Amino acid sequence: MGLTIYNTMSGGKVPFEPLQPNRVTMYVCGPTVYNLAHIGNARPAVVFDTLFRLLQTEYDEVVYARNITDVDDKIIAAAREGERSIESVTDEFTSKYREDMGALNVLAPTLEPHATHNIDAMIELTRALVDNGHAYESQGHVLFSVESMPDYGKLSHRSLDDMLAGARVEVADYKRHPGDFVLWKPAADEDPGWDSPWGRGRPGWHLECSAMIRAHLGTTIDIHGGGRDLIFPHHENEIAQSRCAHGDDEFVRYWMHNAYLDIDGEKMSKSLGNFHTVRDLLQSYRGEVLRFALLSAHYRSPLNFSMELLEQAQTTLDSLYNTLRGVQDIELDVDVPLADEAFYAALNDDLNTPVAIAELHALARELHKADAAEKPALKARILAAGNLLGILAQDPEAWLQGSGADDAIGAEEIEALIAERQAAKAAKNFARADEIRATLLSEGVVLEDSREGTRWKRASG
Repeated sequence: MGLTIYNTMSGGKVPFEPLQPNRVTMYVCGPTVYNLAHIGNARPAVVFDTLFRLLQTEYDEVVYARNITDVDDKIIAAAREGERSIESVTDEFTSKYREDMGALNVLAPTLEPHATHNIDAMIELTRALVDNGHAYESQGHVLFSVESMPDYGKLSHRSLDDMLAGARVEVADYKRHPGDFVLWKPAADEDPGWDSPWGRGRPGWHLECSAMIRAHLGTTIDIHGGGRDLIFPHHENEIAQSRCAHGDDEFVRYWMHNAYLDIDGEKMSKSLGNFHTVRDLLQSYRGEVLRFALLSAHYRSPLNFSMELLEQAQTTLDSLYNTLRGVQDIELDVDVPLADEAFYAALNDDLNTPVAIAELHALARELHKADAAEKPALKARILAAGNLLGILAQDPEAWLQGSGADDAIGAEEIEALIAERQAAKAAKNFARADEIRATLLSEGVVLEDSREGTRWKRASG
C-alpha cells in the first residue's frame, strides 16, 4: 500500500516516492509571529502534522521543517504599536503559537528554522541570483526579474499577465516589471537590519523559505506544504528563486496545499467580526475537539468552521471515548498490521481523513458487538487509528468527566451525590435516588448504572 498525493504542480494524484528510499524531507510554511494564531492558521498545522504521523509509519527518517517568520513589516508595526522590542513580540507569539498548536496535539516539527537565524543563507541566495542575471539592484532594493524565468507561473498554471491580474502586486518605480518581487530591501535605522553587499537591509518574505530549505534540507525536497493562498505569489516565487539561483531543475517534488476555511459560510475577517483565534476557542473547547473539526473535511476541500461543527466534533469524540471507557480495563499487547487497515488505506489515499474517521466509527460499532476475545484487537485498532489522526490519546474517564464549564458541578460533589443515591437505593428510598439522578442531569451529568456500579460523564452539547 503506497501513499498517493495530489500534487499541485501536476494537477492530479500521483504515487509518492521520496528522493531517498527511507528518508523523507518536508517543509511547511509556518507562522509570522506578530499576533495570536487564528483557526485558519491551525488548519495547515493539523493537516501536515497528520501527514507527518502517517509518513513516520512507513519511512525510517522523516525530516519535517516548519519555519518561524520573525522579521516582517507586521512584526515591526506590532512592536511600534505596543512600544516593545521586536524580540519581545516575536518571542511571545512564537511561544504562544507552540502552546496553541500543542493544545491541538500537533507534534513538534523536526526542525523549526527562524528567519533571523538564516540571514547569511538569504544573502548568499540573493548574491547568486544577481550574479547569474536573474536579479538586479535598484534604489537600494534587490529584485527578482520574473521575465528572466521562461516558465514562471508553472505552479499556479497561469501566465504572468493572468497572475498579476487581480493579485496584490506592489507597484513601484524601482521595478522593471510590475511582477518583479523584492529579495532584499533597505532597512530604516530604527528597524531591524543586517549588513549586505547592497547596504544595510532585510530580506523580502519570499526569500526566507527558499534559503532555509536549501540550508537545512538540501537543494531538492520531497514535500512542500501550505495553504492555497500561498500558491501565488509565495510558492511561485520560491520556485523561481531556488531554481534560478543554482540551476536546480527540481526544487520540490510534491506540492501540497490545503483549502480555505470559512466561518459560518463567510470568509474569516476581522471586519466581519468572525475572526477566531485558537486561544479564544480553547476557552470553550478542548484542543482535540478543534483538531477533530479541522480533520472532518478533506484537506483540499473548503471547510465551513462553525459552532455547530464544533458541537458535532465534541459529541463524536464523547461517543468514541465512551466506547473506549467500556474496554478501559483491557490490557493491550496486540500488534496492529496497519497495511491491513481500511483507515490506513484512507489516509494513504491523499490523506482522506473523512473516510479514515468513518472507518474509525465502523471499528467502534464492531467493538460494541464484539465478544470478550475480540475486544483487545479492536481496541488496539481504534487506538492505532486515533494515533494517526492525533486523537483518542487521553484517559477516557478523564475526558468524559472533565469537559464541564468553569462553573459546572465538581467531580467531588458528583461522587458524593452518587454515594448518597446508592445509599438511598439500598434503603429503598427510590424517590430520593431518582431526585439525585434528575439533579445531576440538570447539571449536565449523566449516570450509567451497571453491575460494576455507577459511572458518570458530562453530557455533550
